[in-house]
Amino acid sequence: MSDIVLSTSVRQNLLSLQSTADLLATTQNRLATGKKVNTALDNPTNYFTAAALDNRAHDINSLLDGIGNGVQVLQAANTGLTSLQKLVDTAKSVANQVLQSQAGYSQKSSVASLPVTGATALDLRGTTPFTNAAATPGTALKTGTSNAAATGTTFINTLTNGATATLTGPVAGDSFSVNGKTVTFSASGAATTDASGNVTIGIDQTLSALTGVIDTLDGNTVPATASAVSGTGQIALNTGIAHDLTLADSTPGVLAKLGLTTGTTARGGGAGNLDGKTLTIGATGGGVATSITFGDGTNGTVKSLNGLNAQLASNNLQASIDATGAITISTSNEAAAATIGTIGGTAAGAGYAFNGLVAGAPVEDASVQASRAGLVNQYNNIIQQINTTTADASFNGINLLNGDTLKLIFNETGKSVLTINGTSTNAAGLGLSTLTAGTDFLDNGSANSVIANLDKASSTLRAQASTLGANLSIVQIRQDFSKNLINVLQTGSSNLTLADTNEEAANSQALATRQSIAVSALALANQSQQSVLQLLR
Repeated sequence: MSDIVLSTSVRQNLLSLQSTADLLATTQNRLATGKKVNTALDNPTNYFTAAALDNRAHDINSLLDGIGNGVQVLQAANTGLTSLQKLVDTAKSVANQVLQSQAGYSQKSSVASLPVTGATALDLRGTTPFTNAAATPGTALKTGTSNAAATGTTFINTLTNGATATLTGPVAGDSFSVNGKTVTFSASGAATTDASGNVTIGIDQTLSALTGVIDTLDGNTVPATASAVSGTGQIALNTGIAHDLTLADSTPGVLAKLGLTTGTTARGGGAGNLDGKTLTIGATGGGVATSITFGDGTNGTVKSLNGLNAQLASNNLQASIDATGAITISTSNEAAAATIGTIGGTAAGAGYAFNGLVAGAPVEDASVQASRAGLVNQYNNIIQQINTTTADASFNGINLLNGDTLKLIFNETGKSVLTINGTSTNAAGLGLSTLTAGTDFLDNGSANSVIANLDKASSTLRAQASTLGANLSIVQIRQDFSKNLINVLQTGSSNLTLADTNEEAANSQALATRQSIAVSALALANQSQQSVLQLLR
């Protein structure tokens, strides 16, 4: 080649033609690949920047599969929660069938009081006209040394054992109470009463004076029923019709010195008026122990049947009254399987309507209880399905309803994560358990207790569904974000490397034209040499 000599014009045109060929090759390569930057030699900055963007887009794209699986785990858990809610609702319908069925007992536990004269549904206290009741006569008292029986005229300070002159009666300073008022013995003096109603009487007074004091304090003012000393030396007290007679020692052994005993003697005439009396009933069927005070309906006292039932309701009891004034208390359907608790209070004292009442156990209705036992079996089957449904609500080995944890990674550095902690939604986790035939669903109270637990379980499932829904929304948002981010990254990479095909096509056309012109120019440049050749010929 060194032996060939080209003219300056030819060489210049040749260089131009070679440059055009190079540009045309570059343009054709861009058109073929669609990229203006194919290697680091084309544009190092754009090439490596685009490669970084493509690598990040690839890394994020590789995480989308894990995110997609996470969505399916959440969907599986959501499907399980939906089914569990339906099972809980089904169990609740079974429990409601118990409430709608007949009472499981042909006879519930109940007690009936003695008739209270004058008692009505509007006023349970009654208007009983009480009569005098005689207390049991005390021990015979003696006086002197010849076993002489004491009489009403015997002085208190002359009471002896009857065989010797040893004094056995009260001494100055001794005291006892009558219906809460104190009677105190002094050395001497007739009976006197202070502003509080307490009495002081000298031991130099007669036994008749003493019984008169007791009658006054008890309200026994009718001469025909006055207390007295019997012919055998016994103090025989009477209640009168105003109050029960209640005696108590203030100084130990004082009443015994008078041949009397502590205690209460109730007025006669049937069951006493309930005004001011209390009635207590022990807790029944899981209820709250009841303490009722009969009164005018104010300050928490009970006057009417409605008022009584209002206070009995918390103890699963209800009351009714018949035409004779007898009050019947029985268990409600909520506690039909229970026996009424212990009855006490002053309204259950001697001579009062509720004295000595002990409730009997309820009597089962065999056919109804058999039906309820069948409902127990249905309920237990549903509980079993709750357990199996919870166990089956898994995807790819992860079960959020069985306490598993789902961890999702959203970016290529692993710093953007979401951890979703599962909870146990089997029967135990929801606070539910199987029932026992013959023990559960025996009455409405048992059914209501089960329904209350099912309501709590339902609330728990709804709360978990809400939490799960929020997490699912987050994951789906991040999934869409990742897809859009990949698109942004790839678009950015393309903007740095892709060629403009319209521009490159125009360039190709222009270069082809330039190449044709260059060829023509080269031909013209060679014409001078052709002229010389022509001369040589």
